[in-house]
Amino acid sequence: EVQLVESGGGLVQTGGSLKLSCAASGFTFDDLAIGWFRQAPGKEREGVICVSAADGSTKYYADSVKARFTISKDNAKNTVFLQMNSLKPDDTAVYYCAADSICPPMSVVKVYKYDYVGQGTQVTVSS
Repeated sequence: EVQLVESGGGLVQTGGSLKLSCAASGFTFDDLAIGWFRQAPGKEREGVICVSAADGSTKYYADSVKARFTISKDNAKNTVFLQMNSLKPDDTAVYYCAADSICPPMSVVKVYKYDYVGQGTQVTVSS
């Protein structure tokens, strides 16, 4: 059974940092692209970032996070991390880890049906 389990969310003040983890099981970790998307109450889903299985390259979907968020993989632990720095209230959302054969194109990331999605972890940034 494929599982993606996120952790690391919480409440942080503006300017703070959080590191989210996505622990994967049930599939060969190197075979799938792993990404993060987020959804805030009343807003549409927003792609955040993705790391490709093919070449390990990083794809950013949100310009607002490019200078602040980074994604990394620990293949030995089948875990992907999302390091979030300089957090802002606009970053408040439920963050989901997702896996698929590819990092979806920017044009469809908001509606893309990933093969596997975790349960999400809440990130709240207070002003």
